[in-house]
Amino acid sequence: MKSNNKFTSPLNADVSRRGFLGGTAALGVTAASSSALMGKKAYAAKKGGHLRAGIAHGSTTDSLDPATWENGYTLSLDYTLFNHIGEVDHTGAVQPELAESWEASPDARTWSFKLRKDVEFHNGKTLEASDIIASIEYHMGEDTKSAAKSLLAQVKSMKADGKNEVVIELEAGNADFPYVISDYHIAIKPSKDGKIDPMSGIGTGPYVLENYEPGVRMTATKNKNYFKSDRGHFDSVELITIIDLAARQNALTTGEIDMMDRADLKTVHLLKRQKGVNVMETVGYKHYTMPMRTDTAPFDNNELRLALKHSVDREELVKKILRGHGVVGNDHPISPTNQYHAEGLAQRMYDPDKAKFHFKKAGLDGTTIQLSAADAAFPGAVDAAVLYKEHAAKAGIDIEVVREPNDGYWSNVWMKKGWCACYWGGRPTEDWMFTTAYAAGADWNDTFWKHDRFNELLLAARAELDSDKRRTMYYEMQEIVSNDGGVVVPMFANYVFAASDKILPSEQMAGNWELDGCKFAERWSFA
Repeated sequence: MKSNNKFTSPLNADVSRRGFLGGTAALGVTAASSSALMGKKAYAAKKGGHLRAGIAHGSTTDSLDPATWENGYTLSLDYTLFNHIGEVDHTGAVQPELAESWEASPDARTWSFKLRKDVEFHNGKTLEASDIIASIEYHMGEDTKSAAKSLLAQVKSMKADGKNEVVIELEAGNADFPYVISDYHIAIKPSKDGKIDPMSGIGTGPYVLENYEPGVRMTATKNKNYFKSDRGHFDSVELITIIDLAARQNALTTGEIDMMDRADLKTVHLLKRQKGVNVMETVGYKHYTMPMRTDTAPFDNNELRLALKHSVDREELVKKILRGHGVVGNDHPISPTNQYHAEGLAQRMYDPDKAKFHFKKAGLDGTTIQLSAADAAFPGAVDAAVLYKEHAAKAGIDIEVVREPNDGYWSNVWMKKGWCACYWGGRPTEDWMFTTAYAAGADWNDTFWKHDRFNELLLAARAELDSDKRRTMYYEMQEIVSNDGGVVVPMFANYVFAASDKILPSEQMAGNWELDGCKFAERWSFA
């Protein structure tokens, strides 16, 4: 999104550089997404129409509570109904959204956010600093179960400086704090007596909630008072849960929906030939993982973890599961498009002999290792697990693939079973990703992993303003996770999705999440 907002910060140069580096790889593909890949003439956006989006996520356990959001459906719902302090653009840089601008103290410990004065909630209430503070505080404190809790543990104090400015003091400096405070969980809702109603669908976003059936569909109508006059083109939006890939793709080709996420990579070459359909692709931070609970036997044994990391053929997974739409991973979550990606870290290869060595050292000969999977985790997750089983068998490791139900996968399997398939959309900054899923005690630390040196570096790197020193720290952290962490990261996946040629996507799409950063409802239109 292009922004006319002022962005003032002594760290602006660093953020801009990150945006450039983080977005460089994405820009080539993203530009192709709206031109060469589409193969159609350019259209001018037009107002109106009813958008029907088929989403490969959604569960009966989902809700409007932002603390619980953890899948592509709830992200799409979030960005359809709500706004945040900042938003990530197509370059990977964070830009002001509900904030008009922000400034940091020289040590990046105190941040001042000036708010826009032209924003109204769906109920007519004018946005004020108290709404920002209450929305943030909801994710803080001992009782909260929000996944943003670990991100906000660094907040020492917050105060309003008048109705249109919020001042946040941190325990230590954080050069990436505008990214952190713009986390998708921290949707801004109206406050009353210092509290928000987490189950309220009232936001400031481009559409107003009409009806929501978790695991089925959500409908919303145009917010006629939306503060972004060049966004929110549709009259109404419908988000439909269609987890089954074949059903979702069939719905698109028969005109039952206008767009869909997660195209079938096995048949995407055929979908590209389908009349009236455009296939699009963006590069971002998404990675497919197999997290192990390191607090649970036998995954508390790092020799076993190393054995499993050496027993997967990543190249074959990229070829057969991603159909080449991605790159191999190296058992840490930092994408090649991140600024501080450790490109010098030796790539872990498929090595049955090393796997056999570590497995024997673990003392687990004869033990069957269970791997839970469902395609709700990621497209082809079950097939990936079966391939993994075949790879490991050559090292004498017996993996039992447990096929789990799609519905309720994220609440019943992920972070519950010892080892399972998972995906992460990733984050534009190293600190954001590590703090969310690898810091000791983080609510979404899905491996329940704790490493003292890693956590020391996490705090030190966050406060370090010297880019070279930060790079050294983040390189070491990636090495620690790769060699000691409880996660197998076999591949980074491109986002591949499709829409009717009657849909006009953004000229330059964001790659931080699927479907233009999950902001398709706001940014796209009918052609």
